[in-house]
Amino acid sequence: MSRVKGGSSIRRRHKKILKLSKGYVGARSIRFRAAREAVQQAERHAYFNRKEKKREFRALWIVRINALCRLNGMTYSRFVGCLKKAGIKLDRKVLADMAVHDKETFGALIAEAKKQIAA
Repeated sequence: MSRVKGGSSIRRRHKKILKLSKGYVGARSIRFRAAREAVQQAERHAYFNRKEKKREFRALWIVRINALCRLNGMTYSRFVGCLKKAGIKLDRKVLADMAVHDKETFGALIAEAKKQIAA
């Protein structure tokens, strides 16, 4: 039986990894073994940071909403609870955008939430 070395498929696989490691410093962009480790680590970080990005944005939205709520004499948790009681279904992304760009509408939402406290 003849021996198969697989040169073309190995070269293709190496070139794919080296293409992904383009721009890395030193041996990480030239040598296959170092490049493979660097690319694997980069892909791992990219995967986890896609998840972490969602957490960070939600935290940012909550901070922005809370800041404007406190300026109007209310806490974030009470505000969100009152909106839920009032049946107003707006997510935190929209509320944070209102807090930054449309303070009048956000003030109306706070007034509605304060009605729920009184009721």
